[in-house]
Amino acid sequence: MAIVTCNAIHFQAVQAVLFDKDGTLANSEGFLRNLGQRRSRLIDAQIPGVGEPLLMAFGVEGDRIDPTGLLAVGTRYENEIAAAAYIAETGRSWMESLGIARNAFIEADRVTPRKADETPLMEGAIELLQTLLTAKVRVGILSSDSTSNVEDFVQRYELTPYIHLCMGVDRAPAKPDPALFNQACEAMGVLPNQTLMVGDSTADILMAQAAGAIGCVGITGGWMQTIQLNQADAVIQRLAELAIV
Repeated sequence: MAIVTCNAIHFQAVQAVLFDKDGTLANSEGFLRNLGQRRSRLIDAQIPGVGEPLLMAFGVEGDRIDPTGLLAVGTRYENEIAAAAYIAETGRSWMESLGIARNAFIEADRVTPRKADETPLMEGAIELLQTLLTAKVRVGILSSDSTSNVEDFVQRYELTPYIHLCMGVDRAPAKPDPALFNQACEAMGVLPNQTLMVGDSTADILMAQAAGAIGCVGITGGWMQTIQLNQADAVIQRLAELAIV
């Protein structure tokens, strides 16, 4: 167990830290923007006029992505459902709309480079993970991305020695459901009140607080657009602002 400090705030007796991935450990903005654009173009090619509203729904704004938007925060399933809803507005049946959305997402994946290659580690990530390992603090990744993408990210950047848990959202529950946090803690063999959450979204914070986490640290430096994470116990811009005692 360790004391984790940031901005003169001290989290005592921390036995585990759960990190979000995209925007927290991984620099993902460029990848997600390109993915959202590909998905929208593929659907618009079948249903002209849907592409631009879809981009707005995904949170893609020119060369930026809204860090609070659907693509940045939501699961793949949530994004598929949102896309299908826009398609259904054109008069198509729900099942047809869902099929069009899913097929477009699959095709977008096929023509998009490997996500792990395109989402490098955030500055200071490896140093922080090394410090946590030395302090014998367990570390997990709890992401709205798929578990397979989390595992691929860990493998790509040789993080296996540091990471005790790779957990994504492949089915319910999803963030901000505290059941997800509880499942992650149970898998790591710790209690929620021994675990610190570090993430870049309100969903991370609400989830951890509802589960009774020892604390929640919001991180804002992973996106071009400013994020407000006022509900967090502490807010940092860079991972290097976290210190382990």
